[in-house]
Amino acid sequence: MKNFVAGIAAALIVFTIAGWLYLELGFADLRANLPQSWLESKLATTALNASVVRHAQPQQNPIAPTEANLLDGARLYRDKCADCHGRPDNPVSDYGASFNPRAPQFMQAHSRLRENQTFYLIKYGVRQSAMPAWGNIMADSEIWQVVTFLSHLDDLPPSIQQELHQPAGTNP
Repeated sequence: MKNFVAGIAAALIVFTIAGWLYLELGFADLRANLPQSWLESKLATTALNASVVRHAQPQQNPIAPTEANLLDGARLYRDKCADCHGRPDNPVSDYGASFNPRAPQFMQAHSRLRENQTFYLIKYGVRQSAMPAWGNIMADSEIWQVVTFLSHLDDLPPSIQQELHQPAGTNP
């Protein structure tokens, strides 16, 4: 039994050193235009989801989904998010699709995260991706407006949908 445990420990050490050498010697091809391997995707997604669940504060969205708040959220999304995450007239952003990992395309597939988790990701960003920490630029109230907008993509009033078709930066 003692030899069995020693063999497992030795195997773990060898695999760890081999993995480190694989990375250290540049064998990992990290170009953004290559698709992620299944393992890389699974590990990254699992780590991100677990981190968000652990670190996102259990808070309620303080922004009511009124037409005014949805309009403000839509404008912020259009001006700051749509280039990477898509808009109704361009649901698959070429810019967002060029990232690795790809930026979620919210006009095609709505977020399944809870509002507090979406807030957390927007505010703090995602390391090793192109998602910045918007909390350094936007007020919490603005982030919550974007969260409110994203949470109501399925039932937006026509005026809000129309606003998304306007060029960025055009606010009356």
